[in-house]
Amino acid sequence: MRADVLLRVVAVGVLITIAACRSGPPEQRSSPPSAASGSAPTGGTINVGGEIANDWVMAPGDYANTRFSTLSDITTGNVAQLKEAWSFSTGAVGGHEAAPLVVGGTMYIVTPFPNTLFALDLSQPGGAVKWRYDPDPQGAAKGVACCDTVNRGAAYSNGRVFINTLDGFTAAVDANTGRQLWKVQLADINLGETITMAPMVVKDKVLVGNSGGEFGVRGWLKALDVATGAVQWTAYSTGPDRDVLIGPDFKPFYDMDRGADLGTKTWPAEAWKMGGGAVWGWISYDPQLDLIFYGTSNPGPWNPDQRPGDNKWTSGLFARDPDDGTAKWFYQFSPHDLYDYDAVNENVLVTLTVNGRSRPVIVRPERNGYIYVMDRTTGEVLSANPFVHITSSSGVDLKTGRLQYVEEKRTRAGVVVRGICPAAPGAKDWQPSSFSPRTGLLYIPHNNLCMDFQGTEVSYIAGTPYIGAEVVFTPGPGGHLGEVTAWDPVNARPAWKIKEPFMAWSGTLVTAGDVVFYGTMDGWFKAVDARTGSELWKARTASGVIGQPVTYRAGDGKQYVAILAGIGGWPGAVIVNELDTRDATAGHGWGEVMKSLQASMTKGGVLHVFSLP
Repeated sequence: MRADVLLRVVAVGVLITIAACRSGPPEQRSSPPSAASGSAPTGGTINVGGEIANDWVMAPGDYANTRFSTLSDITTGNVAQLKEAWSFSTGAVGGHEAAPLVVGGTMYIVTPFPNTLFALDLSQPGGAVKWRYDPDPQGAAKGVACCDTVNRGAAYSNGRVFINTLDGFTAAVDANTGRQLWKVQLADINLGETITMAPMVVKDKVLVGNSGGEFGVRGWLKALDVATGAVQWTAYSTGPDRDVLIGPDFKPFYDMDRGADLGTKTWPAEAWKMGGGAVWGWISYDPQLDLIFYGTSNPGPWNPDQRPGDNKWTSGLFARDPDDGTAKWFYQFSPHDLYDYDAVNENVLVTLTVNGRSRPVIVRPERNGYIYVMDRTTGEVLSANPFVHITSSSGVDLKTGRLQYVEEKRTRAGVVVRGICPAAPGAKDWQPSSFSPRTGLLYIPHNNLCMDFQGTEVSYIAGTPYIGAEVVFTPGPGGHLGEVTAWDPVNARPAWKIKEPFMAWSGTLVTAGDVVFYGTMDGWFKAVDARTGSELWKARTASGVIGQPVTYRAGDGKQYVAILAGIGGWPGAVIVNELDTRDATAGHGWGEVMKSLQASMTKGGVLHVFSLP
């Protein structure tokens, strides 16, 4: 359902303020998004904060999760000349989803299990290894990783690199020497907990959440002291208000999210204790509001018949004070999540003009199929528009904030419900989008998937799968499995779309050269025109690409673009683990759609770095 509001892109709402990202007077560019015929004017000035950012110091690029680079040497006019400058083999097998970091002439990359951290000297030919750090995670962690042994990247702050390990540890490493400064255990693999997310450093705290919603874990986000690793606060995603850090300052916008101890009352009996709500996705930070924003994953089990109620605080979005973790507001995208939609996607922080008034907002492509524009001070949904084919719901009621499920597509135990769109991996899974203040467009890598779903009874046993469903994924309309969509948040419609044969499982990167980069599961790294979607260049990589592209300026003055290739992730686990694709349910539903890729794809991780001649 479209909101009766006028949206106009005005400014990137958050500036990079951490070490190694130099601030300065805003650079101003006038680049209004194009207006639809008959629509209101949409022009405006767009402010890009700070000087040219030569480094890449956190996985999302900046606190606002824009994944936009001000570097502009590589343009639509010369990107076709890109050549591979060098490559580096990680020696790891598994899904390479991490974003490389670049700080002061050193590149840091973290692998999937065994989570080796490499420091590569960019002043040396081929990025010579400066040092490596081996955290030596427990092999048993691989047995409780629901969807491959991935790691989504590291974080840098004040001379330290922070990484998470699959077996539930967070470590701080000296960025110059690779010496371990501290290492603390946060998760318990015996309970099915792992850690796959990229940590986020906000002020003096490292923020880390757990994975394991398919094992009946109880989700949490923890804040660690950057100097010692000591836990400063823990915010659970289920349970009584005191555990969720809900107090008198908690003011959700909608009635459905108001009330005492909803983290227990919206669950049957003690079900909240194994209720999911893991925090394995992306965190944003607004320094002006001094709030962090992050999503929570699916409730457990998938079978909704076993957990009547809204199942707070899963499949929703928290705004919290980073200093003490206290919740300020919450919004639930998919109450009583029927389809494993989760809500861990990135929150892109920009400022829009709504009905003539400038408002700080979150633009969020959600797994349930809608792109939400939300006021980030209050949690009010200003608009929610579909960006994929949807059969599971009919829209979002903007008065109540509630997703409107389609009755005939509700899942039921013992019954196969067919043609549910989007499928459990969502319209978009973890793969992060990017936003350009020059074009005013959000570049979304996503899925075109439907599914057949049958709920089954399941019992909870700690450390074992707690799913309660059999699913089979099928292509969505058109027969292709993936798309890259440039979304215009002003006119609430796509500016252009690219169809991909497989899920677009990598992140996107957009630059001031008006170039969008992304990778494909069948092994291509591509560059397209940010304004038109026209393909400008592509290069074959060593494996399927599910990583996050980044760009940086090296000491030689040239702009480089880097991407990790290495098939894996939830769909790619079929290939990594050599599952029998004659079973359509292999890998929790991927068997049929991954069959052709399994026969042709090479495993293994390789970093590819490209530049102009």
